[in-house]
Amino acid sequence: TFIIRIEEATKYILQNTEGLSEKDRQATIDKNIAAYSKTVQKETYQEVLIKPFFEGNRYFLFITETYKDVRLVGAPPASIGNFGKDTDNWMWPRHTGDFSLFRIYANKNNQPADYAADNVPYKPKKTLNISLDGVKENDFTMVMGFPGRTNEYLLSESIQQTANVLNPVKIAIRKTTLNIMKDFMMKDESINIQYAVKYSKIENAYKKWQGEILGLQSKKVVNKKKLYEEQFQKRVMANAIWKDKYGTLLSEMESAYKEIEPYLFAREVHNEILSKIELITIASQLNSLIAPFEKNDATAYTKAKEKATNVLKGLYAEYNPIVDQQLCAALIEMYAKEMQQDNIAPTLSSLISTNQNNFSALSSYLFKQSLLPDSNEVYRWLSLPDAELIQKIKDDKAVELTRDFQKIFADKINAKIPEMQAKINKLQRSYMQAQIEVFKEKSFYPDANSTLRLTYGKAKNYQPRDGVQYQMYTYLDGVMEKYVPGNYEFDVPQKLIDLYNTKDYGQYAEKRKQPVCFIATNHTTGGNSGSPALDAYGNLIGLNFDRVWEGTMSDINYDPSICRNIMVDIRYVCFIIDKFAGAKNIINELKFVHPKAKIKMK
Repeated sequence: TFIIRIEEATKYILQNTEGLSEKDRQATIDKNIAAYSKTVQKETYQEVLIKPFFEGNRYFLFITETYKDVRLVGAPPASIGNFGKDTDNWMWPRHTGDFSLFRIYANKNNQPADYAADNVPYKPKKTLNISLDGVKENDFTMVMGFPGRTNEYLLSESIQQTANVLNPVKIAIRKTTLNIMKDFMMKDESINIQYAVKYSKIENAYKKWQGEILGLQSKKVVNKKKLYEEQFQKRVMANAIWKDKYGTLLSEMESAYKEIEPYLFAREVHNEILSKIELITIASQLNSLIAPFEKNDATAYTKAKEKATNVLKGLYAEYNPIVDQQLCAALIEMYAKEMQQDNIAPTLSSLISTNQNNFSALSSYLFKQSLLPDSNEVYRWLSLPDAELIQKIKDDKAVELTRDFQKIFADKINAKIPEMQAKINKLQRSYMQAQIEVFKEKSFYPDANSTLRLTYGKAKNYQPRDGVQYQMYTYLDGVMEKYVPGNYEFDVPQKLIDLYNTKDYGQYAEKRKQPVCFIATNHTTGGNSGSPALDAYGNLIGLNFDRVWEGTMSDINYDPSICRNIMVDIRYVCFIIDKFAGAKNIINELKFVHPKAKIKMK
């Protein structure tokens, strides 16, 4: 997607919204967006996107062109492109050649087009020169991309809620899950293969949340936010207009966050635990057939059955009921411990009582009574007449428990959250506007919302804690130091070893060493993977793909002292394309420059 132009559209989108409830306000905004979009001048192949900024205080319009015929040119083997896998994820130093190559195709007029055999390579208005000089300490760097979501202007109460309440319970649940999985995976290679991807997905956020807490605590972010709020309140109370508008804003927000906290906690417990028990996932898929069947909605029923069948095929392909039964025992015990008594499903309470609080016995009973762990039996059900299939589903013990989980969650937990969240959203929008008014000397940038952003900073090492100092570059030497033959995380191809031993780096080396990755102070988040990293002259120096563990708090609080983005050096990318893959045809399309040589000449 290319952005053709950007215009502010606030006055059109927010008209007639003053004084409305949050629900009515959003409905009016949606109507205004739809109406205004129709008036915007654009080409037929272009699209209109209107997005909120500053918590919905301002709106911007984007005219875009999206090219859908995008073809894979090449990618390195996983042993290079994902070197270090789970162990190195979120960590520095990093030695990952994380990149892929694609080519955009267009119609003969260079315009967006669906795939067609006679489409031609897209001709861009601008291409990036590739710097062979890399960066030195404190050199300017910038990253352009589409970051997903940040929340930089939250109240201290919300941040402490994340650090002390919500993240810890999610971490504890995932730790239990990962430990059980790992125990099985280390003992049985077939289970290791079955659960490798699941383990990686669960471990990704688990590790990120730990780093987030570490950063928030080490930098005393909650205390800093409280000091900021004290300054805000002092200025507000000294100004008659602000006092009338914002005098009680902070206290109202604090109360709103405290009110919603137990419901958010219960939601996290419910979602985290039940999504890790695959028996419950299987039951949920089958349960989704009941409502459209009972409503006699043939079209919806057919779609639900097709979807459930496809999901179940993928799930059963990597399913081990023995592992799942042990996960069920441990996680249901956590569920019973963490969830408020009023929010525990009656069916579960009955099972706990029947099995005398023995959760291993409870899980064993459930897996014996349910037929869902047997994929052949479930596939047989799916071939039965519809009425018979639905009855089989309703009669299953795991489905009965799952339906009860879902009912309690819908009635007692999730039903309360939207109204509370709408109240917080309104207060947060007021707080954002108030900060801009009250701190006029301060520059405010909008939170990320998946639109194009440029973040700038410096190539820089960092000291995450006392006695630990990290350098800003890693080299191929480090890959070989981590190399473990046959290890799924740290094995490397023999050809890479040969290139290292002969030091055959071509033009991509620096003092006879091959750079691999580097770090800088650019503020990035999820969605920035693959974003180009540029030097001060607009030359490509790398590709962004991760953040350091201690700096993952940057989604909530960016601190340049420990927040670092991780980039693969473009010279390593080109070294892999050229020397490792021998793809000279690609190298010949690129333009290499030495910007620092020109500076020296000047």
